Amino acid sequence: MVSQILRRGLLLLPALLLAGCNTVVMNPSGDIANQQARLIVISTALMLLIIVPVIILTLLFAWRYRKSNTSAPYEPDWDHSTRLELVIWGAPLLIIIALGLLTWITTHTLDPYRPLSRIDAERPLAPQVKPLVVEVVALDWKWLFIYPEQGIATVNELAAPVDVPIQFKITASNVMNSFYIPALAGQIYAMPSMETKLHAVINKAGEYDGFSANYSGAGFSHMRFKFHGLDQAGFDAWVQKAKADSSKLDRAEYLKLEQPSERDPARLIGSVEPNLFHAIVNRCVAANTVCMDKMMATDLNVKPGQQKAE
Repeated sequence: MVSQILRRGLLLLPALLLAGCNTVVMNPSGDIANQQARLIVISTALMLLIIVPVIILTLLFAWRYRKSNTSAPYEPDWDHSTRLELVIWGAPLLIIIALGLLTWITTHTLDPYRPLSRIDAERPLAPQVKPLVVEVVALDWKWLFIYPEQGIATVNELAAPVDVPIQFKITASNVMNSFYIPALAGQIYAMPSMETKLHAVINKAGEYDGFSANYSGAGFSHMRFKFHGLDQAGFDAWVQKAKADSSKLDRAEYLKLEQPSERDPARLIGSVEPNLFHAIVNRCVAANTVCMDKMMATDLNVKPGQQKAE
């Protein structure tokens, strides 16, 4: 009796553990993440159209044609059925075609580089609406967010107004990383000397978790931040609070911030040196270093066999 209770308890344990999970990926608060969640559901349902019947038929055949069932037909010379072949090959083929079409459409619709065309399923985005630009830098092991239009920056804290499109420009200082806010959109890699992009929108006010989704060394586990979805008045007040801070992020301060550290508290920075993000991407923050874009432009202007002028 006790052993039966234990067995049943062990069977229920995974369900109890899953009941405490935060299913934010399947119940997000941003339109892009909502579309991605719907894609997961549809793709899973299409694949289950094959998987479930195969599992059921496997169990049915094993039971029907077991050794002790002498009433089951015995046909040792049977080797072909056109109708069965049509079902075996036709059904998976239709599923693959449907999945391929769905993948092709959503790959273009949910392209992270593609500017948004809507706020949500019921509200298109007006052409005159400008996105909020946020420059994201993955550091060891913390996140730097620069708001170029507002002239502020933050460490391990991000905010955006609800129902306003956001354009993220993403890079890394050293090791490749991955920028991920499950409630907002899918993860996008942050790579040194490169700029990746993500367009997204948050549709519900609240506080959401963001983190690194790519292992990047000792402090990776604590490379987390909070994303605040605010109404416009709340976002304006948050920006003013940041501007009231006396700190400034210039190149010298950035080089200090870039040094590896763990468990950095969230903080606001009142002002940012212009074009700092461009210098970070092109690896020319330090004094007397040539920006990569200028170096490549110079190399392109040098003819083959001609030495570059000093």
